[in-house]
Amino acid sequence: MSRRWVAAAAAVAALVALACEAEPEPGQPVSPTPPSGDLPSSMAALGDSITAGYGSCVVLTSCRRNSWSTGDGFRVDSHYERIRQANPAMRGQAHNFAVPGARAAALADQAASAVDVGAQYVTILVGANDVCRPDVREMTSVTAFRAEIDRTLDVLRAGLPQAEVLVVSIPDLYHLWQIGHGEERVVRAWNRGVCPSMLADPTSTDESDVQRRALVRDRVEAFNTQLAEACRAYGDRCRFDGGAVHRVEFALDTLNQIDYFHPDADGQDILADVTYAASGLAN
Repeated sequence: MSRRWVAAAAAVAALVALACEAEPEPGQPVSPTPPSGDLPSSMAALGDSITAGYGSCVVLTSCRRNSWSTGDGFRVDSHYERIRQANPAMRGQAHNFAVPGARAAALADQAASAVDVGAQYVTILVGANDVCRPDVREMTSVTAFRAEIDRTLDVLRAGLPQAEVLVVSIPDLYHLWQIGHGEERVVRAWNRGVCPSMLADPTSTDESDVQRRALVRDRVEAFNTQLAEACRAYGDRCRFDGGAVHRVEFALDTLNQIDYFHPDADGQDILADVTYAASGLAN
């Protein structure tokens, strides 16, 4: 037999051996693609309109495919997409329970839904609606806000004791006023009733309006402090983003062009970047 035929026969034998190794014996289970690291295989998002992707699909409605947390669209590299790429078991296992307009008082019911689906990873972003009230006197008190966050975390601790929880800081609404109040198109949008406690009469320099904005700014900072402390009290399975989202200086071109308040798809992608880096899952 020629050397050429010997080499060919050896190559065929090698291919057959590889094929036999790749195919399990009949009746044997097929092993799934192993995940990269210790990543969750299901997740749930709790919160308000930001996490629901509100306003990120041109019109002012929820657009969950663009959610920074659970989005499955092509424009946002969400937590879900990043985890799914490394752990195929995550596919189709992202649940978004965020509701536009939700305040902290609504969060415990959302947490119960996360328990029902057995989520292994839970993201929480809430608080903007607790300060965005018609009047600063209607803002949720710091004590009440903390009580609702604790109640939510109690639901998760009892129902999902092994789940990883990410608590995200509230964006800087005062910065939003700073970058937008000099833009006529933005002022027109805000004057339709967008977050009046902070954004009503945005061009006014009256002392009462200056003080009003400062009260909202201080309340957001107080809420962020409570979010951090509540997460710390929860234990090792809770991570706070360390104020990362609050420090993001969103530009007007990362907000939707209707209300100039909610992030557009680019803004959602920024949120995904910042929050995923803080989640500990990227390590």
